[in-house]
Amino acid sequence: MDNRDEVRAFLTSRRAKVSPEQAGIPAYGSRRVAGLRRGEVAALAGVSVEYYTRLERGNLNGVSDSVLEAIAGALRLDDTETAHLHHLARAAGPRPARARARRDKAPEIRPAIHRVLDSMTGVPAFLRNHRFDILAANPLGMALYAPMFAANAVMPVNSMRFTFLDPHAQAFYPEWAQVARSAVAALRIAAARNPDDQHLMHLIGELSMRSESFRGWWAAQDVYVHRHGTKRFRHPAIGELDLDFEALELAGDETLTVLTYSAEPGTPSGDGLELLATWAATQKAVTAPAGD
Repeated sequence: MDNRDEVRAFLTSRRAKVSPEQAGIPAYGSRRVAGLRRGEVAALAGVSVEYYTRLERGNLNGVSDSVLEAIAGALRLDDTETAHLHHLARAAGPRPARARARRDKAPEIRPAIHRVLDSMTGVPAFLRNHRFDILAANPLGMALYAPMFAANAVMPVNSMRFTFLDPHAQAFYPEWAQVARSAVAALRIAAARNPDDQHLMHLIGELSMRSESFRGWWAAQDVYVHRHGTKRFRHPAIGELDLDFEALELAGDETLTVLTYSAEPGTPSGDGLELLATWAATQKAVTAPAGD
């Protein structure tokens, strides 16, 4: 896959974010470009202007890790942005056909993973792949994300499509803009790590065509990794919940992640999770076939 456009857009956007003052460079006269000039980045990174220009035009094929680190330092990239730059460089090089085939093949969900999810009775939990498909969830996880599962009774459902294309998403996420923007930044990380995944590229294309918000945030070139944090929900039956989330990558398959949500017992959100469990049990009883 040719990722030169991605590389060009990312490096150009990061260069525009760094002012001469931030880089410790005296700024003389008028400047026609936002942020640093190419020559200034090259000088800070210790490479020639010609070489940096080649990189910024999208040609990262064969670039060394040391040069990437120097460029990252010159552009003041954070750890996530630096890792993203390395992923873009790896994607620019040749990749074995067998590796590409492994990416397209759906990972097998071992029975033990289902058992682990079901054993998490006190916390909502679900299994997600790098395309943000929800592959499995425990009962409390399905109850928490009831608006997402309501329109898609059969898994996998896709949390990106829900966030950007479902009319209920903005009510479900009181801080929708923040959630949506970080979701786009996380999807960009996944795209760089999986450049040959055609299903993922089709998802990005679909969201770009159907969501103006997605298009704008995708163009910003921001990157973000969901590891832990707090997310606010407005559940249609329970009300507002502020839940801490943890993203746990499965050893042996970096494309699969278990996400859990929890709250401190005795807090309003902790009480809300207990109420959610009761509501989920009630819903299950209502929908159970007669005679069960």
